[in-house]
Amino acid sequence: MIHRHAKPRSATNRAGRSCARRQPYRAFAGPYSDGMAEENRLARVRRARRINRALAETYPYAHCELDHVNAWQLLLATVLSAQTTDLRVNRVTPALFAKYPRPADLAGADPADVENLIRSTGFFRAKARSVTRLAAAVVGDHDGMVPETLAELVKLPGVGRKTAFVVTGNACACEASRAGDPNHGANVSTPFGRPGITVDTHFGRLVRRWKWTAETDPDKVETAVGELFPQSDWTMLSHRVIFHGRRICHARKPACGACPIAPLCPAYGEGETDPDKARKLLKYEKGGYPGQRLNPPKEYLEAGGLPAPPLGAATASGTAG
Repeated sequence: MIHRHAKPRSATNRAGRSCARRQPYRAFAGPYSDGMAEENRLARVRRARRINRALAETYPYAHCELDHVNAWQLLLATVLSAQTTDLRVNRVTPALFAKYPRPADLAGADPADVENLIRSTGFFRAKARSVTRLAAAVVGDHDGMVPETLAELVKLPGVGRKTAFVVTGNACACEASRAGDPNHGANVSTPFGRPGITVDTHFGRLVRRWKWTAETDPDKVETAVGELFPQSDWTMLSHRVIFHGRRICHARKPACGACPIAPLCPAYGEGETDPDKARKLLKYEKGGYPGQRLNPPKEYLEAGGLPAPPLGAATASGTAG
């Protein structure tokens, strides 16, 4: 019997936990002007880490989506990826790596030849100048080997913190950068293993959408998000967030109804909430389409991912971005 003025109890299961239906996270509904005032730091840290755990379950195969076998190839591909997709870069780098396997080879290349090879990535003249200068600096200042530290990498022409963190978090320290055969040494390499947060377009817009930070400057975003996670999580966190932005949490029309972190997202409802309609918005392996890498990792393929078609092949819908 319920007392006249008593509040009715919510339904509970045998373990005593509430059976109330879980609702999307709405604590920050509407615009805000003073940053994170509605949520204290501890609550934000807990929510951010719950999101990261959910993303880890959703994308256990998350990885850098630039094809490479050594640090030099990754550095070169990352510089070329500015203002274009990883897929476009992955389609031109096989010919580029084959013709110029070492930094010394590219440093002495004819700019016109380099331009022709990378033309489809956009801004090809500026990029050709940038990568030949980069190759010359690696040869002249580092004996043909890609430096392993952030401080040394950002001194190279055309290399900022974002590019440096991609390299330090994903590249391998091996003799392949110096050898004539680009695959030489790849099997005996060791990871650089220096974690970092890669703030690209996807990462920046998602962490703002999730109210992890209100910052727009990449360096400030890096600092703000870095304070929410242990340093050991930074590299994989970056991969997971970028994967999510490319597959589900799109810029213009996020697939909210198919999102695994909807209960934790303050922006839930900005996109399509109907599950069936939302599933039609999914890209890459989540939508049954090829990915961005021509040679993706084994874990990606085992999870149902498909390799990207090579240059000249038709591109399926759901593979851009």
